[in-house]
Amino acid sequence: MYNIEDLIGMAAGEGASDVHLIAGLPPKCRIDGQVMTLTEGVLSHEDCEEYGRQLAGEHLKRIAEIGQLDFSATIAGRRIRINLFRQQGSVSAALRILSNTIPQLEDLGLPQAVRQFSRWNKGIVLVTGETGSGKSTTLAAILDEINRNRPLHIITLEDPIEYVYTPQRAIINQREVGMDVEDYEHGLYAALREDPDVILIGEMRSPETIETALMAAETGHLVFSTIHTNSAVDSIDRIVGVFPENKQPQIRLQLSMTLRAVLAQQLVPRATGRGRAAACELMMITPPIRNLIRDGKTPQMQSYLLSGAKDGSVTMDHFLLELANKGIIMPETAVEAADDPGEMSKSLMMF
Repeated sequence: MYNIEDLIGMAAGEGASDVHLIAGLPPKCRIDGQVMTLTEGVLSHEDCEEYGRQLAGEHLKRIAEIGQLDFSATIAGRRIRINLFRQQGSVSAALRILSNTIPQLEDLGLPQAVRQFSRWNKGIVLVTGETGSGKSTTLAAILDEINRNRPLHIITLEDPIEYVYTPQRAIINQREVGMDVEDYEHGLYAALREDPDVILIGEMRSPETIETALMAAETGHLVFSTIHTNSAVDSIDRIVGVFPENKQPQIRLQLSMTLRAVLAQQLVPRATGRGRAAACELMMITPPIRNLIRDGKTPQMQSYLLSGAKDGSVTMDHFLLELANKGIIMPETAVEAADDPGEMSKSLMMF
């Protein structure tokens, strides 16, 4: 049995993004989105218990109380996001290997208008996408751009802390939910009394967190957060749908006044067969879109998104088409990832 340092070192050397340790299976890792065997040899119940102890120490017993453990640590010189849980009586581990360095914003291949985010003074910016779509990396690059260029106070609320920032022009306080603060709601409420300019909320989960985030944006703060939706337009209905029907008009009004942009992203395989590229949809919030948010007419927003190129907006399918035309991804990848595969096939045939 390899120790946890060795496993992380091997996985990182292979370019893996995740490691999975499950009783009854050999250690697995995810490389370019595909799950592969990391080392031979099936893990026993005892092996997984030992990995749990190596990772969590005395905190392992808390799994019996709360069902799982989320935290982060540095292992084999790499920052690791760790989730431990029990299944079929054994400990399982899902380990996300984070980059040692925060990437430069211009190196991520995002829409050009994303560069504006770090220069704004107030409002809400949402980054959406499924788990593992690069949301945390994008937000870290944006915050580090602020850190390098603006003398501001940044507060992050994360569960757990993933990227660790080195303060440059900005001052930065990073608070971990469950360690430094009870939950997002209490942490965000406290942050408003801590003289922040920029607030990162790891995820907009509860009505209370969303309401406080809206209030923070209304009172002149720049708020960044994530939500799990597959498109920019869907994120509006997801946020509003958290609230009871009688509160939804007020939330729509507040969103229409504070939301600045929604960036939806997914990671797709590169044409080279190694690595993945970010495919994005960006909805810049223009006056017509503000009106649609306020009036609850989100189905009409897609047509404004299609015609919003001059404002920096871009649809997912247009972005995928550009990636395919530049040879960054294969045409079939663009079709598989598109919102409208049939229309994407037709568009690709024109080139």
